[in-house]
Amino acid sequence: MPKMQQMVKIGNIELPDFPLLLAPMEDVSDPPFRRLCKAHGADLMYSEFISSEGLIRDAIKSRQKLDIFDYERPVGIQIFGGDEEAMAMSAKIVAAVNPDLIDINFGCPVKKVVCKGAGAGVLKDVDLMVRLTKAVIRSTSLPVTVKTRLGWDDNSINIDEVAERLQDIGVQALSIHARTRAQMYKGHSDWSHIARVKNNPRITMPIFGNGDIDSPEKALEYKNKYGVDGIMIGRAAIGYPWIFNEIKHYVKTGEHLPVPTMHDRIEAAENHLKWAIEWKGERLGIVETRRHYTNYFKNIQHFKDYKQKLVTTDSAVELAMVFEEIKNAFADYQFV
Repeated sequence: MPKMQQMVKIGNIELPDFPLLLAPMEDVSDPPFRRLCKAHGADLMYSEFISSEGLIRDAIKSRQKLDIFDYERPVGIQIFGGDEEAMAMSAKIVAAVNPDLIDINFGCPVKKVVCKGAGAGVLKDVDLMVRLTKAVIRSTSLPVTVKTRLGWDDNSINIDEVAERLQDIGVQALSIHARTRAQMYKGHSDWSHIARVKNNPRITMPIFGNGDIDSPEKALEYKNKYGVDGIMIGRAAIGYPWIFNEIKHYVKTGEHLPVPTMHDRIEAAENHLKWAIEWKGERLGIVETRRHYTNYFKNIQHFKDYKQKLVTTDSAVELAMVFEEIKNAFADYQFV
């Protein structure tokens, strides 16, 4: 008999067997970027992380990060903070826009977040992590998930205790970045700790691995080696949303999809720009898409002049003309 297709469940959200999650990335994981990743195979989206204090203060930037759209579902909104009351209140604010889940960030290693006793700063105090998480769970009926790291540094890896205690209070899935806070984004990610959590007989919630997955081969190797329920992909998707379908195809067939053509890359960049303008208006949409062009057109010879035009042109009409120029100039471009 053929193997039954397994589902991964987070509360009442059903994801396919071995789902691929788009990581929440500051200044990257906005609606236009999420829409592209969804179109290319991502199974679960997360917003950029949002400050609980910012939401309560009604900070415009924080509120804008709450924008979600039906075409990207299932989608989770990620919040961070170090104060129980603020986290509880922000969970209520988040629930009002009706995401599919709320995710708590206990992993961001950036100093300005850690200094406020939030993000990875909470790794030093598991009791506080539990209290903050409880405060969120109590104030919403949505599934609550957590993203975290292995621990503060190599001498304080506490992910085993964290996983058990978070599951005990009702967390419904855990994404683990396989580095400590001290490592930031450098050095080797060690997934053996994630495998140990996954193999703990007490753990029944889905465990997702994150860190250094940048190819279909690596995704399949880590799936088989570490037994995680799914993989969260961050940096590898920037400028390359095709990574999701490439991994799915390779896991299923052992074969590679064709490399995205120049036409594919131009189409992705044009869509990204179009959706950004629809979301934020022409001026902001144009400015915020500029940071992505380098990644869409990475390692393409003789592209420098065109990139310069893309990042300095101020009108949508003129940008459309630049894209036409690129299409004509690179019509026969072959990727090796």
